[in-house]
Amino acid sequence: MDRSQGRTGGIVSGGASAPATFTGNRALQIEEPLIFEMGQPGRCGVDLPVPPKVKDRLNGLRRTGEIGLPGLSEPQVVQHYTRLSQKNYAIDMGVYPLGSCTMKHNPRVNEKVARLAGIGDLHPLQPVSTVQGALELIDRLAHWLKTLTGMPAVAMSPAAGAHGEMCGMMAIAAALEAKGERAQRRTVLAPESAHGTNPATAAALGFTVKPIPANETGRIDLAALKAALGRDVAAIMLTNPNTCGLFESDIIEISAAVHAAGAYFYCDGANFNAIVGRVRPGDLGVDCMHINLHKTFSTPHGGGGPGAGPVVLSAALAPYAPYPWIVRKGDSWTVAEDGATVDGQPLGRLKAFHGQMGMFTRALAYIMSHGADGLKQASEDAVLSANYVMAALKDVMTPAFDGPCMHEALFDDGFLKDTGVSTLDFAKAMIDEGYHPMTMYFPLVVHGAMLIEPTESQAKEDLDQFIGALRSLAERAKSGTAAEDFKAAPRYAPRRRLDETLAARKPVLRWRPSNSFKQAAE
Repeated sequence: MDRSQGRTGGIVSGGASAPATFTGNRALQIEEPLIFEMGQPGRCGVDLPVPPKVKDRLNGLRRTGEIGLPGLSEPQVVQHYTRLSQKNYAIDMGVYPLGSCTMKHNPRVNEKVARLAGIGDLHPLQPVSTVQGALELIDRLAHWLKTLTGMPAVAMSPAAGAHGEMCGMMAIAAALEAKGERAQRRTVLAPESAHGTNPATAAALGFTVKPIPANETGRIDLAALKAALGRDVAAIMLTNPNTCGLFESDIIEISAAVHAAGAYFYCDGANFNAIVGRVRPGDLGVDCMHINLHKTFSTPHGGGGPGAGPVVLSAALAPYAPYPWIVRKGDSWTVAEDGATVDGQPLGRLKAFHGQMGMFTRALAYIMSHGADGLKQASEDAVLSANYVMAALKDVMTPAFDGPCMHEALFDDGFLKDTGVSTLDFAKAMIDEGYHPMTMYFPLVVHGAMLIEPTESQAKEDLDQFIGALRSLAERAKSGTAAEDFKAAPRYAPRRRLDETLAARKPVLRWRPSNSFKQAAE
């Protein structure tokens, strides 16, 4: 595809056309080529010595052609990636309303602590005697996670949310196996609004997933749940607050019914940030729950970077926690590795080494700098922010459900009916207003869903401007005269809207040089 198809062109306020520039740049909005298009054969930013000749050990597989990497000088590389970074939208730039992901502020003190000498340069193969402080740090974080959740045990090694789900459900499977019920109990119940990883995890472990519908309030249908419980049910996988941003008001009765049927209660902890300091999942009857340290406790989220998903376990599941464990012996710390003599029946090892030390350090710094009162306030502020957004928009947009929400405000596309504007069009227009769109079309149980999570991080003035922008867009959409404007959005982004159907069906996943590029290279 010709890259010019996605360029912004010369659109300016009022619909008039601005003259095209020679460079393609629009003032400081730089038109940035692909790094392959910038490269020149033979150009290099480093000068390495010729390696000494050694005996060929590649058995005839030595490369004979070019690698095909771009050739650039060091300033070119720095400038390219700096310009790309300036096109990113991030929580450090403004309101980040993406729902169910908690893009919250990451206090810089966390980063400073994680980079301290002795923490940032640790190696997992160091002798245990040289990492006593690190082991104590992990144990201290584990203590606070157990305290905040009201659970007696925690597995620290899972890498992130889905890995934590796998850990928790493996512990449930191990407990069923120990009771001789694994073959009988093969069904896992999951709400229709569940995160997609919940049924995927259950299926990966050989369970059959049975969906449970929601009622008119957006919460799990208690009668349907009770009807589904039986001797074949292994567990329920439930998020609380749920994916609609609502607290499951029947949670105690749900827990009691699940346990009475001989099953276990897995709680998806993706939305734990809404209740930290206010509710302990252990008091609700939860048997296991993963905690996204990279969401609830602020450490950098997204981008495919390192995460951490510790899993807290009830007394019934604690014996099956995976290796390794931190063990204190007098004034020293050690690690119980595979095969160590410990109480219980550990389900094995889930991950190399103990977990993600950088995430542990940041999370503990966040917890200790906030204290119990600060963590509670962060949860309360997140819920307050979401309800403020809901209250300020409910007269021009359509809330998916009646009543207050928790940390997320969920709207459907009812207010866009007969306007010719879709949820996607509305979200694209938000980009021109300077905002990253909210989560769209999720959860699937809400038609044209728009899920907004303002978090506790934003000042009221920032939320007011965000609300004003959405009110303006909603009123324009409902005017009945702006459908074409919405479908043309975004106008001011570095790239215009693509043909998303074509991109999904025929994605271009690899850059191939054009004839002109080949001729220039030759």
